[in-house]
Amino acid sequence: MTPTTPEGSGWGNRGAGTSARRVALDVLRAVQADDAYANLLLPVRIRRAGLSARDAGFATELTYGTIRMIGTYDAIIEAASGRQVANIEADVLDVLRLGVHQLVGMRVPSHAAVSQTVDLTRAIGARRASGFVNAVLRKVGGRDADGWDAEITRGLTGDDLLARRWSHPRWVVGALRDALAAERARDELVALLAADNVPAGVTLAALPGLVVPGDVLPDAEAEPPVSPVGVRGVAGDPSRVPAVADGRARVQDEGSQLAALALTRSSAIAPGERWLDLCAGPGGKAALLAAEARVAGATLVANELVPARAGLVRSALERFTDTVTVTEGDGRRFGRPGEAGPTAPGGYDRVLLDAPCTGLGALRRRPEARWRKDPEDVSELAVVQAELLDAAVASLAPGGTLAYVTCSPHLAETRGQVDALLARHGDVLEQLDTASVVRSIAARDPQVADGATVQLWPHRIGTDAMFIALLRRR
Repeated sequence: MTPTTPEGSGWGNRGAGTSARRVALDVLRAVQADDAYANLLLPVRIRRAGLSARDAGFATELTYGTIRMIGTYDAIIEAASGRQVANIEADVLDVLRLGVHQLVGMRVPSHAAVSQTVDLTRAIGARRASGFVNAVLRKVGGRDADGWDAEITRGLTGDDLLARRWSHPRWVVGALRDALAAERARDELVALLAADNVPAGVTLAALPGLVVPGDVLPDAEAEPPVSPVGVRGVAGDPSRVPAVADGRARVQDEGSQLAALALTRSSAIAPGERWLDLCAGPGGKAALLAAEARVAGATLVANELVPARAGLVRSALERFTDTVTVTEGDGRRFGRPGEAGPTAPGGYDRVLLDAPCTGLGALRRRPEARWRKDPEDVSELAVVQAELLDAAVASLAPGGTLAYVTCSPHLAETRGQVDALLARHGDVLEQLDTASVVRSIAARDPQVADGATVQLWPHRIGTDAMFIALLRRR
């Protein structure tokens, strides 16, 4: 629980940040009550409120930080109030969570955090609860972050302690532990949990054939990227970067960039190759595939099930209409006997399956994801992943390459799926040395373990925890 706002930030001024706090509360309530996505809703609410850049930054940290640390903050609220959070009205509970984050997770002066959170309680019509909120927050403000950590973890050990301290569901802690253990890296678990609680920086992908990375932000000072088309050092709104504004570059995590490039650069491309992105929405990897395809003389079919997401794919690919065809429908229809046209069996030289998954590899970017999934979701998704993998294999031409990708390190969604796929199709599939491919295309050491599959990690190289497996049809 490390404070994230510098000392002397000015948030002690009476009335400063009132609108920012209300925006944060509105987004938090929507995330909790309506399953909204903070990354989609927050920018809209910030624009509607007309927040200054400074207030927008405060609202962003307050929103994301609170959502990220709900598990820890609820334990503090229970200890400070003597009540179970289930017995506190939902809107009052969310106000308390925002107050606790200001006191424990940010460097907001105690008097400002308490008084303005109490004012927020009254502003939402919960005046009767203002005394309760005041009392709880004053008690919270009586200890620092380390003091509360000692209080709420007393008597806990193992994964229970880590779950409470780092605000992850216990089953997620166990899944991450198992994934690291598969690489004999179990001792990295705390570093991974800590990395999940640090906001991800903005990275760009310079689309090949349209712009080279060095021309996107020529004067930026940043750590070298790990992706050969990656750009770090973005300051402020990325849409103001000229190359982003005109579609030559786009916001994309470097792990996603490496996943797409592992497919396109795993072997020499023959002119006229046909490629398939089986689950293309919202279009980030498809845009990179399309750029690579145009340069090499290949074509791409980008398929998406959900119409709204298919619209996002079309928008992402509007520069590549000469190279790409966008289709809508269930990816599992590809490769079925009797299918014709784009869905015919054996029609593609390279297939990307970026499968629907739990998203546990992107908890830095989507903090609410950790609270929305449970182990049953893994089992349900695993069935869909396996069926999509079968369709991808059936779509491969002889000698064609499949990249199976998930934004999750959960073994049931990664190595487990690959092992099961080989058990079903080992007569026609062979694994490629994915680690060697990723090392050969990366701009610097991607710090991946040796093996036929690759797991990227945020605590090692600052990317999302993408899993990549390359397989070839014999």
